[in-house]
Amino acid sequence: QVQLVESGGGLVQAGGSLRLSCAASGNIIFINTMGWYRQAPGKQRELVATITSGGSTNYADSVQGRFTISRDNAKNTVYLQMNSLKPEDTAVYFCNADRVNSWGVRGPRTYWGQGTQVTVSS
Repeated sequence: QVQLVESGGGLVQAGGSLRLSCAASGNIIFINTMGWYRQAPGKQRELVATITSGGSTNYADSVQGRFTISRDNAKNTVYLQMNSLKPEDTAVYFCNADRVNSWGVRGPRTYWGQGTQVTVSS
């Protein structure tokens, strides 16, 4: 089994910064794509940013230019640097590991973290 553990959430004023981290552990062979999603109260979960094992990135239009996703393949860890935060960025942020191959598990699977709260005050 693969576990994802997020850290780095918290309360910050508008215009401030936070850095989220997510470490994947378990009998991992390879993780294709890692990313961050978020869910605000009363809204659907939405993509924030993703990064492939080769470093290709994809961002939601709402965070382009403010957020930066990065990854350490050797540590199976993904990061999200969030700058110029806005109140509308307030949400629970979930780490995602997509198309994960691990020992003892047949076929690639997708895993989610438990989520970390990010609150931006105005």
